[in-house]
Amino acid sequence: MDLGERGFTVDASPFLKSHIESKTVRLYNYHDIPYFLRGNPYVTSGYRAFLSIRLCFKSLFVLSNESINIWSHLVGFVFFFYLLLADNLVRIPENNGTFSDHVVLTLLLSGFMISMFFSACYHLFCCHSEKVFHLWLSLDLAGISLGLCACYIPAVYYAFYCHVTWQGIYLIGVVLLTVISLAFQFHPSFLTSRWASRRLLLFCGLVAYGIGPSLHWALLLGGWNSFTVRLFLPKVVVMYLLGVLALGFYAFKIPERYFPGKVNFVGSSHQWWHLFIVLAYYWWHRSNVIYMKYRLKYQCSAYDELASSELPFEFL
Repeated sequence: MDLGERGFTVDASPFLKSHIESKTVRLYNYHDIPYFLRGNPYVTSGYRAFLSIRLCFKSLFVLSNESINIWSHLVGFVFFFYLLLADNLVRIPENNGTFSDHVVLTLLLSGFMISMFFSACYHLFCCHSEKVFHLWLSLDLAGISLGLCACYIPAVYYAFYCHVTWQGIYLIGVVLLTVISLAFQFHPSFLTSRWASRRLLLFCGLVAYGIGPSLHWALLLGGWNSFTVRLFLPKVVVMYLLGVLALGFYAFKIPERYFPGKVNFVGSSHQWWHLFIVLAYYWWHRSNVIYMKYRLKYQCSAYDELASSELPFEFL
């Protein structure tokens, strides 16, 4: 997963080209790789370049500066697929869930899986060629959009469970947001370095969209006086804090900015970004499963008057 400041510049040195047909996975220093692969000068070595598709797959088992980026989201993909099966075959049926519960949680986890898969493939195949690099970068960015937009579907559905008009309005907003964010990516300049700040603004806008519905939901239920708000608003805050942490590591290139060349293979900012994203996705899925159970148990009754001691531990 890469928000990226990548451009379309080309720098395929003859030295690197001579190794395209190599039967081994070679690792290079930062200044030996083509410009389209450069993005973080503080990660000084461990780069793959100009590998065939076969060698890209082989590089899965070679320690490089992309290994954790690839495997974190490959494992994430498998984990969210497991959650998809567990939700649909176990959690939803045992809580007497409806078809709508199956749909919203399936869309959530499908968005996460697409995001994980495109990200892993981008980091795996980006070293093949500039054309393949930009193909997978565009899919990676599309995956980020779909993952973020998927977060809103069950959240809106359960938050406005008892306010169906607002539920419909905000779900339509999520659909429009998804379409607009994907449409932006068809612009010919979207992947260029000139649009780096616009890309960042786009994804920040996708994240910020949730603040409005969250505040509206809290006000509809009576603000902090509502037990439901006190129960679930902290979960929303934790989700945003995880996102801020991920973006902070990514944007400020922490910790390699302060230790150039010391965390090339393990511990660089992009790896922390990946781990925080997986953790944030898991936290959001868990929070929505808890909200699903809460809504299915109490529906639209006077659940706001319940004391915390009356709730099962799973809601706390």
